[in-house]
Amino acid sequence: MTSPYGSWASIVSAADVASGGSLPTGVHAADGIVWWSETRPSEDGREAVVRRDADATLHEVVPAGFNVRTRVHEYGGGAWWVHEETVFATSWDDQRLYRIDPSGEPTPITPEPPTPQAWRYADGRVTPDGRWVVCIRERHEGPDASSDVHNELVAIRTDGAGTPVVLFAESDFVAAPRISRDGRQLAWLVWNHPNMPWDATELWVGRLGEVDGVLHLSDPRREAGGAGESLLQPEWGRHASLYVCSDRSGWWNVHRVDGVDRLSPVVSVDAEVSLPPWLLGQSRYLVTADGTVVTAHAQGLDTVLTSVPERGEAVTERLAEQRVAALAHDGTSLLGIVTFPDRPVEVRRLGTGEADVLRTGAGTVLPRQWVSVPSHVTFTTADDQQAFAWFYPPVNPQAVAPQGTRPPLLVTVHGGPTSAARPAFSPAVQYWTSRGFAVADVDYRGSTGYGRPYRQLLREQWGLVDVQDACAAAEHLAATGMVDGDRMAIRGGSAGGTTTLLATSLHDTFAAGVALFAVTDIEALLAITHKFESRYFDSMVGPLPHAAERYTDRSPVTHAHRCRTPLLVMQGLEDAVVPPAQAEQIVAALEANEVPHAYLPFPGEQHGFRIAANQVTALEAELAFYGQVFGFTPADDVTPVELAFADRL
Repeated sequence: MTSPYGSWASIVSAADVASGGSLPTGVHAADGIVWWSETRPSEDGREAVVRRDADATLHEVVPAGFNVRTRVHEYGGGAWWVHEETVFATSWDDQRLYRIDPSGEPTPITPEPPTPQAWRYADGRVTPDGRWVVCIRERHEGPDASSDVHNELVAIRTDGAGTPVVLFAESDFVAAPRISRDGRQLAWLVWNHPNMPWDATELWVGRLGEVDGVLHLSDPRREAGGAGESLLQPEWGRHASLYVCSDRSGWWNVHRVDGVDRLSPVVSVDAEVSLPPWLLGQSRYLVTADGTVVTAHAQGLDTVLTSVPERGEAVTERLAEQRVAALAHDGTSLLGIVTFPDRPVEVRRLGTGEADVLRTGAGTVLPRQWVSVPSHVTFTTADDQQAFAWFYPPVNPQAVAPQGTRPPLLVTVHGGPTSAARPAFSPAVQYWTSRGFAVADVDYRGSTGYGRPYRQLLREQWGLVDVQDACAAAEHLAATGMVDGDRMAIRGGSAGGTTTLLATSLHDTFAAGVALFAVTDIEALLAITHKFESRYFDSMVGPLPHAAERYTDRSPVTHAHRCRTPLLVMQGLEDAVVPPAQAEQIVAALEANEVPHAYLPFPGEQHGFRIAANQVTALEAELAFYGQVFGFTPADDVTPVELAFADRL
């Protein structure tokens, strides 16, 4: 059937996109039992933990309504862990830590905080004797979201007796406490303002032992790391051997710790094994019981698995069109959370057949002929430098566009901004490509996945290079005839929303923009932002007061009077990372400037929309918005967006 791009009838509905379950945060395995976490959009984004026994029986570990999420760093991650068959999990409602035995209800093992959610727990491990949990505690002791927050390592009795014991609190941040297999040593990471963990971290080690029935940490010392080096995910091997991911080579690769500041590479590849720890609890590599180090890194759409035994030659295996997001080992086989370009995420045994798929993410499953598989695009940007994007062409086996026309383009800008585009199957992307849109997911300079030097290109350049690269990607695709240069839109959330607003105010590349929970006034955000990111802008924009003018110049609200591009602005009203006042500022400026725009606030949403009904509303509003701006009628029965100053389109 011939119909204009954008108006194609699709088998992917907004409800399909919202109904998709995900397995994003972790997997654990032991003795034939596997545990993993699942996000449930149909349950208002609740995070559940599922257990699969050796006989393939599935169990819900937590009862209905129990939401396994932590607010440490506000982004969370590492909200649950397992010892033998007991799960320890943080509850979103009160942020207390709970013990969940196989046949029992969740029992809190941490005390009531002085104010709701004031004490938060994450990223823990249990001593080999099962008596103590060692984890992060984030204490909120006052009204200031940054200076009144304290991050520390604590020991907690697994039976809930007594009060948490502070083991270490000598740095601004702590992460990844890992207990040696004999229980005698603890390794952990620290970093201090103004660094972020991908800038400079240190690996510390100390001795663990009980004194008068209380767990103590003695002889804490820095083992490696510091300025110019990011260390991530320490892991203990056999015989007290210690490993860590270091980017001293320019790439996050696994190293063995051979002494103070002495790291020996286990696997040397021009690729990232670890990722920036926006979320705690990474499991990007592991050390098996026999001492084998197993790593996974991406090559295009594929994953390369490397196993390095204590003695013998390394073994490498390539997993075609699949990327491993997390690893686990059950004593006999390797498991992982795996993403694909053409189907939903899976928990599966690696390197084996379909019979060993333990769980498939709920949601949209498309016939292959409907799936747009991305290609990796390299393009030239400002100063003759290179940047990258994943390009998804429009695909719909039941539709043909009129001869001589080209598709509209959606340029997607990831958040972070120290993050990356991921070429994993996304029903949200397929929603657009199956309707006749092309999508370009941009890895602007500063994105991760391309090594430390590329990541450092964003240093004090946020608001410049990301904007330049988003525009350059669109212009490259238009110049090569792949898209319609007159119908290009840019969209992004959080930092990607900031890029969207700057691109539509300072450049004429795009004919429409969609900004979700965007930073609009950087300096105003600094006054209220949470501790984890309170000094992030030192590296992205520059330290204050020296860079004060730069903060003003990089804030979208400064340039809103120049914007003539129609905009759709969406915001969660319970967002603690980028509060609603930021969106309201830009909306007021658009109103004063008489720019066609709409503002959709969402009650109950935080930083990113998790509630299924809100996801549907947001997606359908965006489609209606593009139809109104680009002049096509969607095949879907969607409600037109009420645009202020619509007569100016």
